[in-house]
Amino acid sequence: MTTVQLTPKTGENFAVVDVGKFSELHQFTFEAPENTLKLEGKVFLKELLNLTSAEISLNKLPSKKSVPFYHKHRQNEEIYIFVRGSGEFQVDDRIFPVGEGTVVRVDPEGERCIRNTSDVEELCWIVIQSRVGSYTDHTIQDGFGVPRKVSWVGKERL
Repeated sequence: MTTVQLTPKTGENFAVVDVGKFSELHQFTFEAPENTLKLEGKVFLKELLNLTSAEISLNKLPSKKSVPFYHKHRQNEEIYIFVRGSGEFQVDDRIFPVGEGTVVRVDPEGERCIRNTSDVEELCWIVIQSRVGSYTDHTIQDGFGVPRKVSWVGKERL
């Protein structure tokens, strides 16, 4: 659930949406379906971008706050990419520091939680969630060049 309405722009082979700066993520609120828990500063992108292979969320946690619950997944691993702030990450009763540049992968069965340890700065991160074991090719094997000269002139601007 969001407290603001976002309208993606789409074309035949793309979707784009501007959610704003990480510092403005407080305008989004996630409500857990199984209870009345509300988490401010979280926006999911699956529906906005019509994602078919992953769920991606953008997240912000104020200083000295913790996500108020542990969670696991049934089938999906998560990759956390920290882009600002400092905090601690807990997986199965093991705690380690996280901050800008830290990347964490957690198996579906891992019981996880995050907290912001800063007195002043927000902790901001991106989560990519996908089915464990579903990625069998390497990016370099899937991608290929297109024999066309790059041009930025005369193109439609959205």
